[in-house]
Amino acid sequence: MEIDLCFRIALLVLLASCVAGPVQGIRFVLDRKECFSHEVHWEHDNVDVSFVVIKADNPWSFNRLGVDLTVEAPNGRLLYNGHQKEDDKFEFEAPVRGFYRFCFSNISPMHETIDFDVHIGHITSREELAKPEDFDPLLHQISVIEEALYGVRFEQHWLQAQTDHQAIMNEAMSRRVIYKALLESAALVACSFLQVFLLQRLFERKLGKGSRV
Repeated sequence: MEIDLCFRIALLVLLASCVAGPVQGIRFVLDRKECFSHEVHWEHDNVDVSFVVIKADNPWSFNRLGVDLTVEAPNGRLLYNGHQKEDDKFEFEAPVRGFYRFCFSNISPMHETIDFDVHIGHITSREELAKPEDFDPLLHQISVIEEALYGVRFEQHWLQAQTDHQAIMNEAMSRRVIYKALLESAALVACSFLQVFLLQRLFERKLGKGSRV
């Protein structure tokens, strides 16, 4: 019994140390509608959800309508209904255990690249801990630390997605500025050639009139 408890403690410590690893999530291209399912094993677990529209297929369009997201519980209850959002981060308490459905919808004609992340937070209760009772407080604290580390990872993923979105927007803006400058330069060069041509024709006419006199 004691060996089993020690093994559980070592496993939880190892898992907690691995949580702070690289940021993970789902990044996909949304055409019209895409749905995902995520299982919640315990009632009243806390579910954290975040998404960011990283980029659109048409970088020249400023009329970005965002995407719609609905979240349904296993019993069909609608838990979240967001419309035309470019990013959001929210949480809810799972009313029942089972598979929760997350559906994204895109009403714009452009394909959108979405960064999506879901985290299920569960803190082990004292009733779930193995005996003897001396190990209960230790295992409970390990579970609390594990959940806190998951929260840091979830926030890190949200910030990274926001940074990626801003970098893509800045790059697109820089390209537009460069193209605009090139077009303005070409227009100035064309105007200069036109002025030279008109002045040359004017002088030719004047010289022609002077010769006839």
